[in-house]
Amino acid sequence: MICTFIGHRNIFYDIEEILIETLRKVIIEKNIKTFYLGNNGQFDKMVLRILTSLSKEYDIKYYVVYAYIPTVKKMETLSGNVTIVPDGIEKVPKKFAINYRNMWMIEKSDYLITYIDHTIGSCAANYVEIAKKKGKRIIYITAK
Repeated sequence: MICTFIGHRNIFYDIEEILIETLRKVIIEKNIKTFYLGNNGQFDKMVLRILTSLSKEYDIKYYVVYAYIPTVKKMETLSGNVTIVPDGIEKVPKKFAINYRNMWMIEKSDYLITYIDHTIGSCAANYVEIAKKKGKRIIYITAK
């Protein structure tokens, strides 16, 4: 089982504890062992920090999926994190690279964990709708 994450670039509420609880639950109850995440905002950074911590407790793998092929200098700063670039991304115009990456992650995943606090004008909400139509199981993170 593979799980990916889609969320707003900015986080305005304290969702960290809820996200930790949710991840523990899917690891234990759903037996999810592989996670894909982006690298374009606060939500992605929070997910990476939590997965790094949880990987010390659980036998899980996580991959930061890049929309752009990283430069050598950038790769040096990423040591310790496993990163991948979707097949074919090199042929995608930069303008469409994040969309391509997000669609690739959705296609590869069984579950989607999402943080969206608004839907109007939200790219994240659009990706959640696409995932729903593809039959992916959606888990929503909301502030308490």
